[in-house]
Amino acid sequence: MMRAIFAIVVLDLKRFWIDRARLVAGLIQPLLYLFVLGAGIGASSRMGGGDYRRFIFPGTMGLSLLFSATFAAITIVFDRQIGFFKAVLVAPVPRSAIALGKIVAGALQSFAQGLILLPFAPLAGAPLSPLQGLEMVGAMALASLTFSSIGVGFACRFSSTTVFPIVSNAVLLPMFFLSGGLYPLANAPRWMQVAAHFDPVAYAVDLMRGAVLGRFYFPVALSLGALALTIFLLAWAAVRVFNRGEDDSSLGATNFNWRR
Repeated sequence: MMRAIFAIVVLDLKRFWIDRARLVAGLIQPLLYLFVLGAGIGASSRMGGGDYRRFIFPGTMGLSLLFSATFAAITIVFDRQIGFFKAVLVAPVPRSAIALGKIVAGALQSFAQGLILLPFAPLAGAPLSPLQGLEMVGAMALASLTFSSIGVGFACRFSSTTVFPIVSNAVLLPMFFLSGGLYPLANAPRWMQVAAHFDPVAYAVDLMRGAVLGRFYFPVALSLGALALTIFLLAWAAVRVFNRGEDDSSLGATNFNWRR
């Protein structure tokens, strides 16, 4: 089981290393949010009770982790499209190892991108003490694992590399905007506060913001429990899909007309 997970992780990390341009391109969006949007809005706003760039730094980190982890799962869709995924499924390894390996590989890729973004914290007015840095890294690791679970949970139901980014963007962007990454949830309308309780991105961003600012919107135990539950449910759902094999009649992509 562990050897199978390790083999899948190594394969995906090798792909990631070959395609390093994706790592650089993935930093552009969060840096634009942090330094362009942050500087523009921060010039006329004290949102969050201080420097706006410092306030949104955890949100931009969440944005980077969310999209890099989710789109790392596109290898599942690509492999299915070219037929390579059938070879993976017929390998003498548990299907659960395939799902867990994909989740861990996506989380590591996302976490690596987050570590590259982390040194920008002082430039955003958010210098971190050693303890804050440790808390931030822990929150980033949990967020990466959660977001990778979301990516694999979505990707395992698609067979088109064209449709997957469109549908996932339509889901991920609302999740990010409801998370409070760019504004304080405490000042948001009541319906947004309620919706945030069902958004795993909100819990991840809140843990990272707590590490930076020292204050949380959700109880820490609630955030940890919600993220752990998200990981478990989505990993279980991915294993169920992989257990069905490549019979097109059982793929969600066919049932929901998500094929190209």
